[in-house]
Amino acid sequence: MSSFLRPAVTGHELTEPSRIAAQYRAITSHLAITPPVSVVIPAMNEAENLPYVFRTLPEWIHEVVLVDGNSTDDTVEVAKEHWPGVKVVKQVGKGKGDALISGFAACTGDIIVMVDADGSADGQEIVSYVSALVGGADFAKGSRFANGGGTDDMTGIRRLGNWALCSLVNRKFGARYTDLCYGYNAFWKHCLDKITLDCTGFEIETLINIRVVKAGLKVQEVPSHEYLRIHGVSNLNAVRDGLRVLRVILREKRVPKAARALRRPAAFSVNVPRGEVS
Repeated sequence: MSSFLRPAVTGHELTEPSRIAAQYRAITSHLAITPPVSVVIPAMNEAENLPYVFRTLPEWIHEVVLVDGNSTDDTVEVAKEHWPGVKVVKQVGKGKGDALISGFAACTGDIIVMVDADGSADGQEIVSYVSALVGGADFAKGSRFANGGGTDDMTGIRRLGNWALCSLVNRKFGARYTDLCYGYNAFWKHCLDKITLDCTGFEIETLINIRVVKAGLKVQEVPSHEYLRIHGVSNLNAVRDGLRVLRVILREKRVPKAARALRRPAAFSVNVPRGEVS
């Protein structure tokens, strides 16, 4: 992995040609990185929440990819207003999984960060995810239950379900997750060459978590705090979505690695543009 940390250089301290210095993105006054970071935000009718989302994103981000799920409000217009240069992908399918796959295909950065559009995630935490990746991890897994994490938006039944499903994944696949059903994650783009993404719904987050472990990729959990959705009502349903996640887990345990390899051509490709990009 060629990406590495280097102290940021400012003002008259700059001794290398500006062309070289421009390759680095300042994170703090003492830290800079070389890999460009893409942030993927799947959104449908989130115009009221997007200003809060963009307000927390660091300025050093390489690009923001907004996947619009055929919104009927001003989601796209608000995104362009608050983040000039935002790359908008018009989703052609349905579901969060389909939206993320479309967003991944449009990314040009070396690092991809998944962020929800409801305002529940703090964009300033992205530096922790990036630090984990440049420090040697392949996949930075956000966790609300790791030391330093937390959640303001989890009912007792959802917390119990998440714990049960997480325990099942750990036991069946040899993982060591403290959180399973959380969509704030980051990874090196090259990881997409090692895992197959073949589901379109909310359960894609669980599928990714399982397949990075099965692929032998290095995972590091990152403490994260989940805040309440700012506006609107979530489409999540604890029982319905919990059963969908359970089906993914059971299916993954049944499918041998060799069989998964044979199924790859039928899976969604994240290297082929999906949807109209503007």
